[in-house]
Amino acid sequence: MEQTLPKLPVPDLRLTLDSYLRSVKHLVSETQFGKTRAAVEAFGRAGGVGETLQEQLREKRENTDNWVYDMWLEDMYLKNRLALPVNSSPALVFPKQPFRDYRDSLIFAARLILGVSQYKTVVDGKTLLDAHLCMDQYQRLFSSSRRAGLQRDTLVTVDGAHVIVSCRNQFFVLNLTEGSCRLNEADLQAQLQWIYEQTRAQTAQTRAQTQPAVGLLTADGRTDWASAREQLLKDAVNRKSVELMESCMCVVCLDDPAGLEPSDANRASLMLHGGGQEKNGANRWYDKTLQFVIGADGVCGVVCEHSALEGIVLVQCAEHVLKHIWSSSCKPISGRSVSELPHPRRLVWKCSAGIQSALASAADHLQRLVRNLDMNVFTFTAHGKELIKQQKMSPDAYIQLALQLAFYRSHRRPVSTYESASLRRFRQGRVDNIRSATPEALAFAKAMTDGRTSNQDTEKMEKLRAAVESQTKITALAVAGMGTDNHLIGLREMAKEMKMEMPDIFSDETYHISNHFILSTSQVPTTEEMFCCYGPVVADGYGVCYNPKADRMLFCVSSFSESTETCSGLLVRELDAGLRDMMHLCMKHSDRRQQGQTV
Repeated sequence: MEQTLPKLPVPDLRLTLDSYLRSVKHLVSETQFGKTRAAVEAFGRAGGVGETLQEQLREKRENTDNWVYDMWLEDMYLKNRLALPVNSSPALVFPKQPFRDYRDSLIFAARLILGVSQYKTVVDGKTLLDAHLCMDQYQRLFSSSRRAGLQRDTLVTVDGAHVIVSCRNQFFVLNLTEGSCRLNEADLQAQLQWIYEQTRAQTAQTRAQTQPAVGLLTADGRTDWASAREQLLKDAVNRKSVELMESCMCVVCLDDPAGLEPSDANRASLMLHGGGQEKNGANRWYDKTLQFVIGADGVCGVVCEHSALEGIVLVQCAEHVLKHIWSSSCKPISGRSVSELPHPRRLVWKCSAGIQSALASAADHLQRLVRNLDMNVFTFTAHGKELIKQQKMSPDAYIQLALQLAFYRSHRRPVSTYESASLRRFRQGRVDNIRSATPEALAFAKAMTDGRTSNQDTEKMEKLRAAVESQTKITALAVAGMGTDNHLIGLREMAKEMKMEMPDIFSDETYHISNHFILSTSQVPTTEEMFCCYGPVVADGYGVCYNPKADRMLFCVSSFSESTETCSGLLVRELDAGLRDMMHLCMKHSDRRQQGQTV
């Protein structure tokens, strides 16, 4: 099925260079743009280095399924040295669960594990087929893990049949079959109950069995974790434990109550970092693609290591699992537990003084991330995407313009923006960037801000429609494989492969400044009542994930408290005000149009 999909095209060089210049001209100073334009013109000169690299990319396309996949994966994820929590791994936040006590959370966990196992069977059977979309990412859901390296990480695939259960920073191997029989719900509840009791019993024996909180290492910067991992793997016992972590289907984290008000913002933050070592931040293994979090206080969700897959794949898996849990809640517990089942096996770690030091350092680094994250979850209830559709506009383009307006009003300047565009219509397709900060978006933001009284509503409406049209066009180009950023990555990496002197277009003075995306955005729609969140991708940036419903729109806005350039609360206030102003503008225009039709 995958081979029937077309290969990702290599965009026309001139198209990419012209689009690149148009996208950055209004975002940098005249002096800076002059340098960038000169570098681009030299690169694109007839018979020059750009054409040579372009030809190499075309040859690469002929010989591979996807010419940019490996280069993109390294650039976006594997070479990134930042810690995974907050900086890279997104999360889905489930509805707050009405657990009466910890037993209810274990019932939920047992049903979740059965739902995961059921979905894995569907994935393995390749019955989740869509002839028009690449399904590769689904194959990585339960079999992939990110392995830390000193200079770059590796995405590894190891297909296992067990689940790792994490409880009070201890890891247990939970096999889902015993002999030829699959464990039922009662079996799983009994196994989870045993794990729960083992981590809480305060006896000399259980205290002696308690292992170091090694999961903290996976929360550290990737180079620090890679160095600690090398030390860890010198011991055969540790090697076996790491192998079992990497080969599990997923990690199920049984969390203690966090002691926080379960607001949307707090629940989102807890999904991303666990609250640090003081709460549940060590009760994780961040390298694993899927970590389902089940808090005794009803705070639940799933954390995703992002290099393996995109948000829509995570959403579809989570929605299947939640539907399974909720359908099971209407039924009696299935089957009776077999008392002779062998208990889950606790993973053992042999930690040297060097590893203990690395654990202490990782705990400090995670705690700083916890303090630094400024999360704000906002639901706009005045209208949803249906009203936008009535205006004959794309809801996604409209929301992107609202974000541009909010940032402009907050900071009085335009903002370099990243919006993910799916490339799943192509073989091994992941995403490219939609550069949403268009000149038309800036003109609209200025009209709505700098001249709120002087500009007529008709002019504002014209600028809104022009900006929506521009955003819609560049989105269509990106999803058709004609985006700018993947092409530039490919050209840059081909120059490295050919050991050429790096062209000026890719120097820090031009390319880095023009590609420092302060506003990182994505639309992650859900049918169930849950939402996606993630942290900012740069120190002075915002992360904005949005979920438009028919009658409302939910936004998760994150930034770093240590940055003097950002404030999540300010951006949310301006987003609320901007959406209302845009709504009133559209309503006025609709009323006038209707009046004109009746005259």
